Amino acid sequence: MAIQEQKDRPKGISLLTHILFILHLLIVCFFIEPVSSDQGWDGVVVIAADFQALQAFKQELIDSKGFLKSWNDSGYGACSGGWVGIKCAKGQVIVIQLPWKGFGGRITEKIGQLQALRKLSLHDNLIQGSIPRALGILPDLRGVQLFNNRLSGSIPATLGSSLFLQTLDLSNNSLTGVIPESLANSTKLYRLNLSFNSFSGSVPISFTRSSSLIFLDLQYNNLSGPIPDSWGHQKLSRLRNLDLSYNAINGSLPVSLSNLSSLVVLNLESNGLEDQIPESIVNLHNLSVLVLKRNKLRGPIPASVGNISSLTKLDLSENKFIGEIPFSLANLKGLNSFNVSYNNLSGPVPAPLSQKFNGSSFVGNIELCGYSRSPPCPSPAPLQNLPSSPSAKPRHKNKKLSTKDIILIAAGALLIILLVLCLILLCCLIRRRDASKEKDGRTTTRAASASAAAARVEKGTPPSAGEVEAGGETGGKLVHFDGPMVFAADDLLCATAEIMGKSTYGTVYKATLEDGNQVAVKRLREKITKGQKEFESEVNLLGRVRHPNLLALRAYYLGPKGEKLLVFDYMPKGSLATFLHARGPETPVDWLTRMRIAKGVTRGLVYLHTQENIIHGNLTSSNVLLDEDTNAKIADFGLSRLMTAAANANVIATAGALGYRAPELSKLKKANTKTDAYSLGVIILELLTGKSPGEAMNGVDLPQWVASIVKEEWTNEVFDLELMRDASSIGDELLNTLKLGLHCVDPSPSARPEFQQVLQQLEEIRPDTPASSVPSGDDGAGVPSTSE
Repeated sequence: MAIQEQKDRPKGISLLTHILFILHLLIVCFFIEPVSSDQGWDGVVVIAADFQALQAFKQELIDSKGFLKSWNDSGYGACSGGWVGIKCAKGQVIVIQLPWKGFGGRITEKIGQLQALRKLSLHDNLIQGSIPRALGILPDLRGVQLFNNRLSGSIPATLGSSLFLQTLDLSNNSLTGVIPESLANSTKLYRLNLSFNSFSGSVPISFTRSSSLIFLDLQYNNLSGPIPDSWGHQKLSRLRNLDLSYNAINGSLPVSLSNLSSLVVLNLESNGLEDQIPESIVNLHNLSVLVLKRNKLRGPIPASVGNISSLTKLDLSENKFIGEIPFSLANLKGLNSFNVSYNNLSGPVPAPLSQKFNGSSFVGNIELCGYSRSPPCPSPAPLQNLPSSPSAKPRHKNKKLSTKDIILIAAGALLIILLVLCLILLCCLIRRRDASKEKDGRTTTRAASASAAAARVEKGTPPSAGEVEAGGETGGKLVHFDGPMVFAADDLLCATAEIMGKSTYGTVYKATLEDGNQVAVKRLREKITKGQKEFESEVNLLGRVRHPNLLALRAYYLGPKGEKLLVFDYMPKGSLATFLHARGPETPVDWLTRMRIAKGVTRGLVYLHTQENIIHGNLTSSNVLLDEDTNAKIADFGLSRLMTAAANANVIATAGALGYRAPELSKLKKANTKTDAYSLGVIILELLTGKSPGEAMNGVDLPQWVASIVKEEWTNEVFDLELMRDASSIGDELLNTLKLGLHCVDPSPSARPEFQQVLQQLEEIRPDTPASSVPSGDDGAGVPSTSE
């Protein structure tokens, strides 16, 4: 009996195995259509429910550019990399990643069938309709990136059921309604961006109790009511970035905000906040950016703000603050942006602040004094005007001067008067003698230069290239290159000068000539330039370099005591750095202008490298100047040829501090085309982000910061907000330019593109219009940069 059972057992197991195998084949054949004979089966099968959901997803979208052609009707390749934007695990879709594809249409509700979906990334498309309620029933959903679309309707409250949700970015859409309290249900949610929509109601109180939120951005909505006063009560808050700007929030600043000990950025600009800043704000010891601009805050500015040593930006402008500016604010060593304009402040501005920031930081406070463009502060009352004590009065009345004292005082006064008269007489004699010498000298020395200049003016011809003029009364030599300016050495040396800036190479002045024309003069530091013979040889070569995107050298002057002056056209529009970073919100810079600047800089560098064999070596946005039509002109090219090796090493180190130096320069110590490519890449990223490479960005430089943001798929955080408003029309151009900029700043020099390739790609990204392809003029007119 036992033997018989042992014999029968293998038969039963074998029969069961065959039945299961046949059932498996039937299931596969039922749900998956057969693949054509010319395709090899990849061995990975998408489950039926997910295949149906993907088909519905495709049907609801408008794919005008054909990105979803690979999504065939058989399901072949869906889970083995054959379908663009799809990733699977064990036959189930876990990622849909299709940003920047130009999709229209809407998102299907059948997306709820993708029960293993973890990430949905459809940002920077043209998708309309509402957010599917079915997203809330996906148990493993971790990230949703739908920013920069045209979504409407409200946020489904069901999204709060996704307990593993970590990032939710719905910014820059047309969403309305109230923000659901349930969104904070997820204990994993650390990044929530709902900015640039039309949400109404108040800030959900549940957000204040979240122990996971790190980034909360609700700016540019229609939120109202007070800010909840229950932040961080559990002392578990990790919140680092809180932005509620450009809403209609009222009430006072909650004291509980001071519980957010990890907070780095607090932006409450353009709301209706009232009352005073709480003294407890000093507890925000990690705060770097505090913006309370354009509210109705009043009272004095708390001196305790000056104890937040990490502050780099403080904007309290356009409020109703009173009293004096606390001197403690002057102790904030890292403060690089400060604004208290348009309040009711009074008294003197602390000297360190007035020296560090210009008048625009303080204007609009009628009783404030002690800063540029303000009336001087009244001096303290002299001691003799102060009331004396009662006990002192009798002594003053009884004390009388003796006759001897009166005689001595009179004699001393008379002696002083005689000395003053003697000095005046002596000065007059010296001046008369100098005037007679000047008259005799000018009769001879100025006659030739004045007549030559007058002849050129009458004929309408500027000085020819390399034309040498005598150095006037002081000696020296002035050499003109081609250009529209006509002046003699004496005119240059006697011009009214105003310092524009200082740099490693020297000092830049704005000089107003006797005829009213203005030029820019760079006075080179004498100890860092080469000897006169070698200097003249190199500077004469630089004076002949001409290109529409290069700043032209117009003339140079060699003084009898070793002075060396370089003369350029003056242009008040200034540098790209000033143009991007020192403007107000009322002067936006559009994408067309930024792209034109990027192309201009690239064209100038192509010419320098290929036609003149010149490496710039110190390219920064301060060395890119802009003409009246905002065309780029590169300055300071070739100046390294005029300097000693030690001076050039110092310039390279300075460029590194500003964030433009290629990493390999710390070892090479000599620039080349690849290091120039890196600097160009930084400028491209600067144009895209609107951020200065010198800004502190969590301890990393601008290229590293951009790369980290792109890696996390928070691409909209990279671009300047001004550009994101037109993302629907220029999205592809922004993305392609971003890729090019990152290519230029590749850590490996050999991986960086050649300049001709960079120019070609920029022209392909946005072809030139006839009016903007080439700047007007045949040379580079500008103002020398003021920083190396």
